[in-house]
Amino acid sequence: MTSPFALSAGQRAWYAEVRDLAAQRLRPLAEAGAPGRVNRPLVEALGELGLLARVLPPGGDGPAVCAMDLCLLREALAQECTEAETALALQGLGAYPVARFGTREQRERHLPAVVAGRAVTAFALSEPGAGSDAAALALAARPAGDGGWRLHGEKCWISNAPDADLCTVFARTGPEPGARGVTAFLVPAGRPGLGGASVEMLAAHPVGTLTFDGVPVGPDDVVGEVGGGFRVAMATLALFRPSVGAFAVGMARAALAATLAHAAGRQAFGGPLKDLQAVSHRLAEMATRTEAAALLVYAAAAAHDAGAEDVVRRAAMAKLFATETAQYVVDSAVQIHGARALCRGHLLEHLYREVRAPRIYEGATEVQRTIIARELYR
Repeated sequence: MTSPFALSAGQRAWYAEVRDLAAQRLRPLAEAGAPGRVNRPLVEALGELGLLARVLPPGGDGPAVCAMDLCLLREALAQECTEAETALALQGLGAYPVARFGTREQRERHLPAVVAGRAVTAFALSEPGAGSDAAALALAARPAGDGGWRLHGEKCWISNAPDADLCTVFARTGPEPGARGVTAFLVPAGRPGLGGASVEMLAAHPVGTLTFDGVPVGPDDVVGEVGGGFRVAMATLALFRPSVGAFAVGMARAALAATLAHAAGRQAFGGPLKDLQAVSHRLAEMATRTEAAALLVYAAAAAHDAGAEDVVRRAAMAKLFATETAQYVVDSAVQIHGARALCRGHLLEHLYREVRAPRIYEGATEVQRTIIARELYR
């Protein structure tokens, strides 16, 4: 196993290659896309470049997804093109339940198109009354006479909704409270009764609602076991939480690099900004926190890939520290740049909008602290 404290030469070379692909091939596609909607040419490019295949093996016997690969991908992409990073992450989040828990038939039917970038996925967990408290799901899967179910209710804050081609939807199939009685279903676009609408966000991400008015699902649509959907959801989040931290680290590195260049070239009070102690100490703090966040992320990814018992705690720590660090670093970068960083189209104006959401989604900062405290007493 690669030490979590140092990347191998091969990993560093691949990281650099991904950054170059993001800057040269993916950023132009991102800039040409419609803000707030699924960018299909960008998703297709991720498939053509083989990046989605590093996250989601296309079919077969469901080989394990490498958390370290996922983290390095997200961090490298985020430094050059946050839209590409988000598109890749959403493909993985929506399809990982199939890769990990799906039947061979489900994997062979759905994953090749997802990995190729021809099909867009969504992970439909959150609801109007169930965000951080994911066990409070209310979307009802009512038994139908044909041995299947009909879905009734609403999902909200769903990335890639309502344009996704395939949604992993979590619904309540039994009367048991809390995590018990939740089942994961695959719901392709076009099912009768499936609707939705886009939601305009602070950062222009493809996010929306999904509505279910008697949407039919059958036994072949169940991911994992009936009543085992909460386990599917939590296993997915356990993999992706460290990589949310990697996304945050990538944004922090981009903000730090821009600020180092600005502080070296900007003249103020008789010299470059970097020579002012207030600025130099802030830069040192930004760099130190970013490096610490990266190490936590790599350690959590290595623990996941090794099957360590403390992966839940490590994942929560990585997500918590990295997202809070990125907020600090980007905010500090804006402060050092001054008013120019607030101009629409500036890198830091973009990062300032992008960096806020990761402290909320896939378990808010407060939820991560609760998880860490609980795990300390196990």
